[in-house]
Amino acid sequence: MATQYEVEHNIKPTAESGGRRRRQVDMSTFTSHLHQLSTDDTASAPRHHNPHATPNPVDLAALFRLLQDQMGTLAMTAPTEANRDFLRQLFESLEDDISNPPTRIQGVSQQYLDGLDRVPRKQVKEDEACPICAEKYLDDQYCLVVELPCHHSHRFDLECVGPWLLSKGNCPLCRKDLTKKKEVVVEDDEEDDDPNGLYA
Repeated sequence: MATQYEVEHNIKPTAESGGRRRRQVDMSTFTSHLHQLSTDDTASAPRHHNPHATPNPVDLAALFRLLQDQMGTLAMTAPTEANRDFLRQLFESLEDDISNPPTRIQGVSQQYLDGLDRVPRKQVKEDEACPICAEKYLDDQYCLVVELPCHHSHRFDLECVGPWLLSKGNCPLCRKDLTKKKEVVVEDDEEDDDPNGLYA
């Protein structure tokens, strides 16, 4: 199965590398399970024929367990204690969702994920690494780095952060909810209180 950056760059994985980096996790089972649970009708056909059908708690718990298993796998081979601690935090956060599954998938849409700002390779620092897999972005010939809208420093490999965003909908670093649109703040102007000048 091709990864997102392989699709975007129209590349085929080589036999010797398998097209995968050393610590990149395989999320194909997670993606398949999410696709089965999704009620997103933006595809050519709705996932469910019954508009009232919703994923059951067991299915949702299984989705979070798949993501948690991958975070646990990465934590076992974490190159630094900081990366291991970060992955443990993500692991524990997923434990809450497994024990008490939400009534619906609270993540962002695939369209949202596809629209995340890509960070051009020339703007990536040489020692900059993904907080999830801890691999340096520039070690990957076809790195696909995205910047989350919560903060300019919250950058990830799309392959690493995608499953988290699709299931949880918040930033793995600051936990800001990315499913809510920015609210427009209207300045309260005295003239707006009396638009017709009746009380002057």
